[in-house]
Amino acid sequence: MRQRNKPWADDFLKDNPHIIIPNPVENKAKWQSVFGNNNPIHIEIGTGKGQFLVGMAKQFPEINFIGVELAKSIIVTAGQKVIDSKLDNILLLNEDAEKLQEIFAENEIASIYLNFSDPWPKNRHEKRRLTYHTFLEQYKKIMTASGEIIFKTDNRGLFEYSLVSFSKFGMMLEEVNLDLHDHQDPLNVMTEYEEKFSEKGQLIYRCRARFL
Repeated sequence: MRQRNKPWADDFLKDNPHIIIPNPVENKAKWQSVFGNNNPIHIEIGTGKGQFLVGMAKQFPEINFIGVELAKSIIVTAGQKVIDSKLDNILLLNEDAEKLQEIFAENEIASIYLNFSDPWPKNRHEKRRLTYHTFLEQYKKIMTASGEIIFKTDNRGLFEYSLVSFSKFGMMLEEVNLDLHDHQDPLNVMTEYEEKFSEKGQLIYRCRARFL
């Protein structure tokens, strides 16, 4: 999807370093200190416009949330949502997911959310999928022993690929849901994409996986 340029994005980033953290590598192994508490930290990779992250932070004030989003023109929208929410348990990073090990230390992250990630359907782009084994290796190194990956998508092909990828990596699948909204999970927080796809009648898939 083509991203609309926002000429004011750079100024927004400069004006809100308390929300969208500059130079996050400086906080490696110090993120709980940044939040000012010892609460567990959950991250969303590809946080988009921030609806999921804000909804989760409202629902679980005892958890610290960090959204990672590479697109500057998108993360500023998420940043405004965070400001409007007045929540103090959300931070954002304008970074590439390939840099996670530079930003987070071992055992620093309790859960990772992958919501409606780009499916990269062509075989030659397999390495870009966020459930490819090189990404799983990164996740494992920064997560606690009981850490969990929660993956949601509307793309059946990516879902099937990811289940196989998790299995090959030796992970335990704790949930495989082929119709999330039929399940009616009261704790489910929808993303913008999820609302749009579900309104069109598309199935939403979810799985939860843990490292062994």
